[in-house]
Amino acid sequence: MAGLLALSRLIDRINEFIGKAVAWCILAAILVSAINAVIRKAFNMSSNAWLELQWYLFGAAFMLAAAYTLKQNEHIRIDLLYGSLSRKRQHWVDLFGHVFFLMPICLLMVYYLTPYTLQAYRTSEMSSNTGGLIIWPARAVLLVGFILLAFQGVSEIIKKIAIMRGDMDDPNPFISAHEAAELEAKALAEEIKK
Repeated sequence: MAGLLALSRLIDRINEFIGKAVAWCILAAILVSAINAVIRKAFNMSSNAWLELQWYLFGAAFMLAAAYTLKQNEHIRIDLLYGSLSRKRQHWVDLFGHVFFLMPICLLMVYYLTPYTLQAYRTSEMSSNTGGLIIWPARAVLLVGFILLAFQGVSEIIKKIAIMRGDMDDPNPFISAHEAAELEAKALAEEIKK
């Protein structure tokens, strides 16, 4: 398990570095948008390339930071039942979700995006918009984003198994609503006894 946890830590470090680095893409997208708007209003000219660059930058931030978001446990989940489960059961739900939902969709997307991206690269496919950008970088961002997410999924599966086996502490301790109510009731009972 020690080797797998070392692999997990390596994946976590890589995705953390990439996730923090691509945050700058949001600032770049904002600047491109602002400059494009000023040029369009001041000089009555515009370019589809600038608009597409904006989309590319936002897409890069979103896709390349998805793995970092999963690593930080900040991903979206439906919390109807999850919050009322014990932490042990939450780990089982997470493990089930990673193995049977996250990994299949990531691997499927990598499988389909690889030839899709290579085809755009080989043919130098261009945007259908006049003056638009080449397509393959946007497709490559999608591909790399799903690859990073798949690796982070592997890391999360390793960590969930290690936590459930007692080989590591829970990096995201979460007290369910039920457990919080029990702790509050216990504290209140002790207060009454005093």
